[in-house]
Amino acid sequence: MIRNLDLTALRSFVTVAETGGVTRAAERLHLTQSAVSMQLKRLEESMGLSLLDRTGRGIALTQQGELLLSYAKRLLAINDEAWGRLTSDDFEDEIVLGVPHDIVYPHIPKVLKRFAAEFPRVKVQLLSSYTLDLKKRLQQGEADLILGTEVECPVGAISVGRAQLAWFGAEGGRVWKKQPLAMAYENHCLFRNFAVGALDKAGISWELVVNTNHAKTVEASVSADLAVHACLVGCQVSDWVEVPEEAGLPALPEFQITMEKAGSANPVLIDRLAALITQAYANQETRSRPQHLQAV
Repeated sequence: MIRNLDLTALRSFVTVAETGGVTRAAERLHLTQSAVSMQLKRLEESMGLSLLDRTGRGIALTQQGELLLSYAKRLLAINDEAWGRLTSDDFEDEIVLGVPHDIVYPHIPKVLKRFAAEFPRVKVQLLSSYTLDLKKRLQQGEADLILGTEVECPVGAISVGRAQLAWFGAEGGRVWKKQPLAMAYENHCLFRNFAVGALDKAGISWELVVNTNHAKTVEASVSADLAVHACLVGCQVSDWVEVPEEAGLPALPEFQITMEKAGSANPVLIDRLAALITQAYANQETRSRPQHLQAV
């Protein structure tokens, strides 16, 4: 049968061991000596063990008491940490996390779920925008922590992961065969300049058939086989596939997933959220490249 240790009695036991006597333990715990003595007796009776050696002038721990002391300290530490995080005003706050929309998945939802479980009284506002805008908001104090996609990791940021930029189109699509190459992009998208520059360098004609402020418009256009789009491998829409090598489209660079933090009144929260994001990317399994469009 499973039995549970009494944390209140354990706290009295640990305090007696640390102070060397019931009287000093009672003063620290703001209890009467009789209350502390009763808790110690109840703990010993519940376990069927003698935890304190009372034969001398003072109180000493028995061998079983020494062993229990180690466990008791760990149990009380976990209890106090949980209680503090769930009830302390120090962990009641609001954090603004900025993430480019194309790297929200797959990690950010899982990170936010775990962070909410650890800090249920902290509200995380997810701000989705392009990297340059997020960096501006961080500098203006409108965001506490941001992720970005950059070729080189800037000073003051850390790199938490890498991802390859690649060409994508609709599954079973044929728009990549047409000239000029039809592309769909959001305004201010960092990848757009790299895609256009690579095409120009390769001497491939192109036209921007979708120029929008909304990611969903780009997604719908590519899925409908109206255009191609260059994005990071692993962040593409589920029904997109990589354009085949036979298309002759130029290679694109690898990008770093960067993270930057602003000064905060509660760095414990920011540091923990940053640690969870870093851990999520570190634990990411190596992804195989997505399937290609068939060259027909």
